[in-house]
Amino acid sequence: MFNWGDRTYLMGVLNVTPDSFSDGGEFDTLADALAQARSLIAAGADILDIGGQSTRPGSVEISLEEELDRVVPIVQALRDGQDAHPTIPISVDTTKAAVAKAAVAGGADIINDISAGTFDPEMFPTVAELGVPIILMHIRGTPQTMQQMTDYRDLIGEIYEFLASRIADAIAAGIKREKIIIDPGIGFAKTYNQNLEILRRLAEFRALGCPILVGPSRKSFIGHILDRPDPKQRVWGTGAACCGAIAFGADILRVHDVKEMRDVCRVADAIFRF
Repeated sequence: MFNWGDRTYLMGVLNVTPDSFSDGGEFDTLADALAQARSLIAAGADILDIGGQSTRPGSVEISLEEELDRVVPIVQALRDGQDAHPTIPISVDTTKAAVAKAAVAGGADIINDISAGTFDPEMFPTVAELGVPIILMHIRGTPQTMQQMTDYRDLIGEIYEFLASRIADAIAAGIKREKIIIDPGIGFAKTYNQNLEILRRLAEFRALGCPILVGPSRKSFIGHILDRPDPKQRVWGTGAACCGAIAFGADILRVHDVKEMRDVCRVADAIFRF
């Protein structure tokens, strides 16, 4: 599916939620979600990441049934519907094993778990059985509590240890190492300065031997630098963060503004991947 190291891959964000931090409520009908999916693919997305549960700070957890109702129809429509896109890899952003199973049955290819399998003990066995790749992200607490859990003695060391442990547990559950992608969790239980440190020291995570995903898109640390409270006004700040991530070894960038970030990636790849 991917040739790691050849270029940077873009994961386009498709939030089918009413309350995501940047675009909540814009794509929470099937028609609107499909239209946005078409737009992201036309702009050059290599992967679509569909999420039915907002993970912004303070977000409220929804029921399993509601998440299934939000996510599975769009996955099925993209795979088998009248306007299907049969070749685009589809990732589903979920922490629930039942959602992962239903989404893959509907045609999804990748599971993106912000909890790295810690919220649902059935996630790793389920993904192992499904045989699909999984993205393991670092987080402390939950989206409701994470911003009160930013006190680290060794930020990079603790993230590294967490991810190493989750990789080991995933492999022990039957997930093949080559199907594991890691994400240091920009913005999840991280302060402004900690987000910058992660980007500066991103290359240290390469020692874990897995492709690295980074998700800086429109996040508050960029708004802090630019004094732009509106997330949609952070496009080129996101571009700078993406360029830095590529320079330090990112393999996938999870972004909202695919068209603009495609140009960023092409130029940054030409500079740093030689």
